[in-house]
Amino acid sequence: MTVAVGKIVTVEYTLRLEDQSVVETNVGAEPLTYTHGSEQIIRGLERGLEGMAVGERKEVTVAPAEGYGTIHPEGLFEVTKDRIPTDGLRVGAQLQGTGPDGRPVYPRVTEIKDNSVVLDLNHPLAGKTLYFDVRVLDIKAEQPPGQ
Repeated sequence: MTVAVGKIVTVEYTLRLEDQSVVETNVGAEPLTYTHGSEQIIRGLERGLEGMAVGERKEVTVAPAEGYGTIHPEGLFEVTKDRIPTDGLRVGAQLQGTGPDGRPVYPRVTEIKDNSVVLDLNHPLAGKTLYFDVRVLDIKAEQPPGQ
């Protein structure tokens, strides 16, 4: 059996960036289980896993367009410092707020100026090429609904 649409796939992975820094790994921890083809993981990784068998290892390179997208300039905006909590006045701070549509937003502080702060609503991995080392641990047939 190989990884294909509808299969329940369990993998272990390590995600690195171009500089080889590790962003995330589940090796030695809880593996990732997802239904292939259901958009539960990023498109580029899903495409890279297609056709793999249990026990197979592979390096998958995911371009930004098939990962977390490109950086959108409209996701960067500036607010006055008095709108930011004191503990959030540092580059890299993750804030929580509410967007104009009422949904929660989680901007990151990317720059602190004299009287203002630059916030970024882009995903932290947007614009980055992702390098996955993956190993397929298990593949199962899709569960019928209600089971």
